[in-house]
Amino acid sequence: MSAALLIARRELFSYFRSPLAATVIAAALLIDGIVFYWKGLSEKVLSAVALAEFNWVAGGTAFLAGLVLAMRLVAEERQTGSITLINTAPLKDSQIVAGKFLSAFLMVLLKTALTVYMPLLLFVNGKVSVGHICVGYAGILLYAAAGTAIGLFGSALARSQVVAVIISIAIAAALVLMWAVAKATDPPINTFLAHLALHHDNQVPFMQGRLELGGVVYYLAVTWFFLLAATKVLEARRWR
Repeated sequence: MSAALLIARRELFSYFRSPLAATVIAAALLIDGIVFYWKGLSEKVLSAVALAEFNWVAGGTAFLAGLVLAMRLVAEERQTGSITLINTAPLKDSQIVAGKFLSAFLMVLLKTALTVYMPLLLFVNGKVSVGHICVGYAGILLYAAAGTAIGLFGSALARSQVVAVIISIAIAAALVLMWAVAKATDPPINTFLAHLALHHDNQVPFMQGRLELGGVVYYLAVTWFFLLAATKVLEARRWR
């Protein structure tokens, strides 16, 4: 675990030295702020509805932020040749993946923390449940964790950051759009596919303030699966 934390610290310093993280976080916060003002403050809607809209957009930007921030974690190392130093170090591939994932997820966590004032405005000026706010943020972070893991897997597969972005977006889009495929199929396959979708059936309950165990397990399983897949990719490349 200490090795993973060292890698996470190294990557965090790299994020703060690079304009990438600042640009991604600033863009995400700008989108969150515009949509929140448009949907939550300028329109006369119930506070619970406005909060659900906020959870929807904040979850989407956090997911994309995790996807983009993770694209460089392995692909950049391979592109610059520094992956050789990591491969020859006394580190397990699982520690490398865990440390890199933690660094990207902490940046997403920072971005999410900077949005706290938005639902608090609804809480002050309207009637919003504290539980709804907490459950909404839990859904946002779980969704973002899955996106970060997918981005890390894409980065582990690719030899360049551009290819990593293409792979990650393709995988994420396929999982997000699974609900559309479900609509075009018959029972019981449609129910199965709907439950596999990254959004809709799994994320909507969080947006509405309902904490469902199935959604929590789903996002943790997706995150674990892609982190495990990234680890196996690194192991395979190490022995080539």
